[in-house]
Amino acid sequence: MTEGRTSSRSRLALAGIAVAAVALLAAFRFFHVQELLRRSLDWVAGLGPAGVFAFIAIYILACIFMLPGSVLTLGAGAVFGVVKGSVIVSVAATLGATAAFLVGRYLARDRVARRIEGNARFRAIDEAVGREGWKIVGLTRLSPVFPFNLLNYAYGITKVSLRDYFLATWIGMIPGGVMYVYLGSLAGSLATLGQQGTARTPAQWTLYGVGLVATVVVTVFVTRIARSALATKV
Repeated sequence: MTEGRTSSRSRLALAGIAVAAVALLAAFRFFHVQELLRRSLDWVAGLGPAGVFAFIAIYILACIFMLPGSVLTLGAGAVFGVVKGSVIVSVAATLGATAAFLVGRYLARDRVARRIEGNARFRAIDEAVGREGWKIVGLTRLSPVFPFNLLNYAYGITKVSLRDYFLATWIGMIPGGVMYVYLGSLAGSLATLGQQGTARTPAQWTLYGVGLVATVVVTVFVTRIARSALATKV
């Protein structure tokens, strides 16, 4: 009876998440989220020194609510310049990713752990990710293939430690963050963010190449971890 109620609650929770995701996507279209973020950047630019703290707060909220952080990262270049903007984005993105990670860990981790408790395969893989998590986190942060916002929550339900997640996320996001801030500094104004031509700069091609290598490496690495874990436990 208790299991039936737990199952019903789980289904209701999943249904709620699905509805929220659809509503969020609809809100993106209806409320023009990117335009709202640009207006937020205009507001930040007019705050003077306090704009740094306002920007960090907005970025953290954007991570938690899975809003497109690329607009904010580009905007940092236009508002703060390359050097200052890169430092601010590094702090903001790392704190935002960590906040989302903690939400995922403390709202979903226990539920997922209970569901896989009797499954040796899933438990073994989860434990392996806990041991090697910092390598996986760092590589996926270098790769543009893995979605930033989704990963923040996904890592929350693994056994990777908060320390390893924080450090690997911070270091792994630096190259991409610097590149986007630099591109934002070239935009000239906040109104033109994300509307540049299709030509790629050498820095972009370099980062894409690094991202491609990281994608291949992390795919092979995770596969080997999973096989090793299964061979040990099954």
